[in-house]
Amino acid sequence: MQSRYDLSKKKNQKKWQYVISGSLASLLIAGIVLWVGMNDWDIDKSIDEVRGIINPKQADLEPNQIETSDNVQEKDTAAVEEPVQEAPVKEVPVKEVPEVDMSGAKGYVGHETLPAEPTMVQGILVASKQYPLPSTYAPGESKEARASFSEMAAEAKLSGYELVAFSTYRSFDYQSQLYERYVSNDGQEAADRYSARPGYSEHQTGLAFDIGEELFEEHFASESFGETEAGKWVAANAAKYGFIMRYPKGKEKITGYMYEPWHFRYIGVEQAGKVYESKLTLEEYLNLQFRKAEAPITDHE
Repeated sequence: MQSRYDLSKKKNQKKWQYVISGSLASLLIAGIVLWVGMNDWDIDKSIDEVRGIINPKQADLEPNQIETSDNVQEKDTAAVEEPVQEAPVKEVPVKEVPEVDMSGAKGYVGHETLPAEPTMVQGILVASKQYPLPSTYAPGESKEARASFSEMAAEAKLSGYELVAFSTYRSFDYQSQLYERYVSNDGQEAADRYSARPGYSEHQTGLAFDIGEELFEEHFASESFGETEAGKWVAANAAKYGFIMRYPKGKEKITGYMYEPWHFRYIGVEQAGKVYESKLTLEEYLNLQFRKAEAPITDHE
């Protein structure tokens, strides 16, 4: 049986425990009130200040930059929803543009006015520096060209290459923005060698496909793509699916554009086979240096 002394002793111990706990709670509450008061009674600001003490690096970031599981997921979702067809292509700095004698290329001179109708030559829709498109021409991506590309990509996959079309149809307005940015970065003379002015781009036809290999984005819109195994495969097999390399190496004085081993143009299997076997550019094959347009196009897929 416990003595009165023992019972009294336990009561005193509990009493002091309550006193100490109450004192600590009072000090904590007083500290919180003081801290909020020091931050102009702004609770959010007070919390941010505490975060800065605990993790200074995280506190330096803006709220929308702080990596959390929620906003990381939002970033990934936003990336998936971005349009693919009009994604900006790789910019080509001036230092990467080789010196080439362009005295034999007509360029845009004498062809500065956009026509009312697109141009057809031997059944092929033409878009070049000498044969522009109307600003209102907006067919979207060709379904026929997309289907042919899908067949080609399926065959390439059997050989171990995952092909992607990272840029296809571009509207007149989008090409305007793209070209203006290139001119701002590199100057008009350099930009004209690798980017078309609005109304002169093959991408506006919906028949031009910029092709690359998945997971090898460093070769997108780069001459280096032509040196990769995937690039060599596309160059050798594209004609079977109706595509031709539109701007071959060493043909800048004829096409008006520097070598682009990633830029392929759909013209149909029969015509593509003939152009590929001839080893000519489309300008040479259609004799566009001298021939005028046969007739305007009225409808196009």
